[in-house]
Amino acid sequence: MKAVRFHAHGGPDVLRYEEVADPVPDAGEALVRVRACALNHLDLWQRRGMERVQIPLPHISGADIAGEVISTPAGEFGAGRRVMVQPGLSCARCAACLDGRDNECAKYDVLGYRSDGGYAEMIRVPVQNLIAIPDSIGFVEAAAFPLAFLTAWHMLITRARLRAGEDVLVLGAGSGVGQAAIQIAWRNGARVFATAGTDEKLAKARQLGAYEVINHSTQDLPAKIREFTNGRGVDVVFEHVGTATWDRSLKSLGRGGRLVTCGATTGHDARIDLRVLFTRQISLLGSYMGRKAELLRAAQFFFAGEFGPVIDTTFPLADAAGAQRRLEAREQFGKLVLIT
Repeated sequence: MKAVRFHAHGGPDVLRYEEVADPVPDAGEALVRVRACALNHLDLWQRRGMERVQIPLPHISGADIAGEVISTPAGEFGAGRRVMVQPGLSCARCAACLDGRDNECAKYDVLGYRSDGGYAEMIRVPVQNLIAIPDSIGFVEAAAFPLAFLTAWHMLITRARLRAGEDVLVLGAGSGVGQAAIQIAWRNGARVFATAGTDEKLAKARQLGAYEVINHSTQDLPAKIREFTNGRGVDVVFEHVGTATWDRSLKSLGRGGRLVTCGATTGHDARIDLRVLFTRQISLLGSYMGRKAELLRAAQFFFAGEFGPVIDTTFPLADAAGAQRRLEAREQFGKLVLIT
């Protein structure tokens, strides 16, 4: 089969479109014909090289996949069945997994992180990670849905316990997880404020459900939030950017507010004055991926057309380097998707 791999860490030029051996499923695994694979920032970090993380080389990235079943053990999914793939890998046997908290499994991993991913024509995945998709859902949209919406759902609904009528600040509306968060928060009755760096992205954020928008490049974020909330601040900050926005995110919270974070794209050395933490009774919540049951719940709204991923651009698999360059430049609004 054809796949895109990197044999050494570096810039986009290290990505090679080449012939590789077809994957051979182990017991309990399905073989899937990949039709679409969405990009995530994890793909960039892997390619560049990650501190204290050993990526097996040569490596095939890609966590977000949709396609058609080629084979499954005992025919659990018929050949040709259209599916998307739950990107979280877990043991399915430990106490956390059996309690439905699979993203807390000690062996939890993300598809395409240490294993080979979806930048390929075929992939082997655990059968339990297959989710059937209706004919009305395209492969591109199905590939763009799982990781971003699972992450945003877990952050807002499970960790922050978002309630109808609350105010939410979503950082980075143009990112995959940002556009997912706007839709999920709006669908659950929140008033959403969103940030982006261009007028075009801000306009798109409004179309998704943002009540007010803020240009984080030119405007004072905490001041605008105070203006929009009559000096109170928001109930929830949806943070995934890191040190570049951390201080402004904290200053945008109202008393008793919750900051939930899933990433550190711009750096991880964030700090907080403990006096602010306890006197304002702020809650800091970490979040990592999400549970399969949450993805199945979110997928019900996706399949019903109540929300879904915004697609920025599609690229042929052979031009994975071009897709990664666009993601690195932060030019996109929504998801970038490779088509095989």
